[in-house]
Amino acid sequence: MKIIVPVRMVPDLVEELEINESEKRLNTSSLRMIVSEADDNAIEEAIIFKEKYGAEITVIAPDIGDCNDILFASFAKGADRLIKITGLPEELNSHLYAKILSEIIKNMEYDFILTGCQSVMDLDGQTGILLAGELNLPYVGMILKIEKKNGFLSVNKEFPGGVYAKYSVEIPAVLGILSSENPPRYIPVAKIRAAMKSAKIEEISAPDIKVDMGFEVIRVYKPEVSKGAEIIQGSLDEIAKKLVDILEEKGLL
Repeated sequence: MKIIVPVRMVPDLVEELEINESEKRLNTSSLRMIVSEADDNAIEEAIIFKEKYGAEITVIAPDIGDCNDILFASFAKGADRLIKITGLPEELNSHLYAKILSEIIKNMEYDFILTGCQSVMDLDGQTGILLAGELNLPYVGMILKIEKKNGFLSVNKEFPGGVYAKYSVEIPAVLGILSSENPPRYIPVAKIRAAMKSAKIEEISAPDIKVDMGFEVIRVYKPEVSKGAEIIQGSLDEIAKKLVDILEEKGLL
């Protein structure tokens, strides 16, 4: 079977985030960009599937930040083909990325596609869904486990409230991975360096296309610092009266 895993590069949240001059997006020029956590789980789930049933895995990454390191690490884990998308626009949202991916993937052979459910860049969880729509494929998200049974994929899906269900999915399909069966495996630096010597990264230019986001970002800003908490002391009656006075003062009562 052939599996495609497209990933996204996102800011490392341990670093200080800054807004650019337009106040409409992050200033990523000095940020360390890493693979999205959910996409890292998608890579791991593909590797697990390959170990169980045999598969050929293609990992696709945008030419952003240290994407080469991510691709070589994927090869060290067990991926077979590495693709880097070059010539991407500076403002790459999930809608545009899904359209670009669809233009590239439609010319490739695959049985199913694994994506992360969402990334910290958008938090809208739309890349996999939009990609499935562009390719006219079924989509199932919030997946925790994938098995191969009788020509179908048996997937475990999580719903809010800790409710789980099992689905049989006909392939080809797009699956949104919430978490892999096992945490993404650690790869020693020595293996990644060895992969750099033996693996080849193919480069594909992004098609020059535009998409309608359906909305416009007016302003991005950091959470405003509050003035702090007010500690109310006294008896229960005194505290209750003070709370009522505060709520009335703020026009909430």
